[in-house]
Amino acid sequence: MKVLVWQWGRFGAGPRLGVEYADALGSVASVQPMLSLSDQAEIVSGPGAVRCDLPVRTYSDLPAYIGRLLSLPRFVPWLTQQVAALAPDIALCAMPGPLDLAMHSALRRVGVPYAVVVHDADPHPGDRYKLQLTLQRRLVRRADALVILSDHVERRLSAQGLLRASRLIRSTLPQPPILDLPPVRAHGGPFRLLSFGRLLAYKGLDILAGALAQVLPDTPMVVRVVGQGPEGPELAALRRIPGVTVENRWVPETEIPDLLAWADGLVLSHREASQSGVAAAALAARRYLVATRVGGLAEQAAGDASAVLCDVDPDSLAQALRHMLTLPVPAPRAGFGQPEAEALATALQQIKPRQTVQ
Repeated sequence: MKVLVWQWGRFGAGPRLGVEYADALGSVASVQPMLSLSDQAEIVSGPGAVRCDLPVRTYSDLPAYIGRLLSLPRFVPWLTQQVAALAPDIALCAMPGPLDLAMHSALRRVGVPYAVVVHDADPHPGDRYKLQLTLQRRLVRRADALVILSDHVERRLSAQGLLRASRLIRSTLPQPPILDLPPVRAHGGPFRLLSFGRLLAYKGLDILAGALAQVLPDTPMVVRVVGQGPEGPELAALRRIPGVTVENRWVPETEIPDLLAWADGLVLSHREASQSGVAAAALAARRYLVATRVGGLAEQAAGDASAVLCDVDPDSLAQALRHMLTLPVPAPRAGFGQPEAEALATALQQIKPRQTVQ
């Protein structure tokens, strides 16, 4: 079975998830994965560049995106020709993006069914990209199957009338490829806590600041808050806490293993979440994890002795951070392995195209 995995983002988790899904499916003997990424994706150039079977020119800013939309009458026939040449049996959208309806049209023209991995059903508070969710819902309505990663997202999609039980696939995030990292606390200094990801309102950075103000005065701990987002009172409050460093910047993919290697534990102070690639990476890297009990985070951390869940308030988060320091060294976690990859491949193989053309 030939599976075409596509994700046309340029930066961040999207392209990386495309690679991870292709790698996971490629571990199944009966599957030949193919990968389509933006030709401007961060991971297709430079050292360690990934293989891409179908590079696609996307856009670099809003005017270029509008220009790409205006070029769809030429782009879709070209894309159809490229997909037909690859001759996939099934396609998988690893994470929806703004141009995916063009791939929908191309796949329909060549009669290839496709599934969409649905990460979020609602916009995150503070997220500016609400148009993207509108486009995602249109893609979801047209898809032949949906890959759902948490009960939380399934419930929300059901409430929105976007689910059809006959084309629903339950799975988990593929396990990120983690390098040979040093064990936690091997550095011999104060405990190293990392908060990593987009610095937006739904990340609960004010909750994190309130918790750290309680914990740090009497706890040997250093904290790095790393990611990109708008400056605001939450980041100012974090900067005022001794022992906390805020790095408001874009983090390239090549730096993520170094961040995980630096950290002993990761904290997710989210007010809302569907699931988290950061949580998956932390658990796969055998790091401690403290997370608020929201959305699908509790499902991700379920049964892991190195994970501590808490309520969405500073006092509960502070208590969870103190409890984390008493836990034994994290054990290896199974995560997304061969059984999960084979189950996903089997489910994809059973998908049939819907009867509609557009």
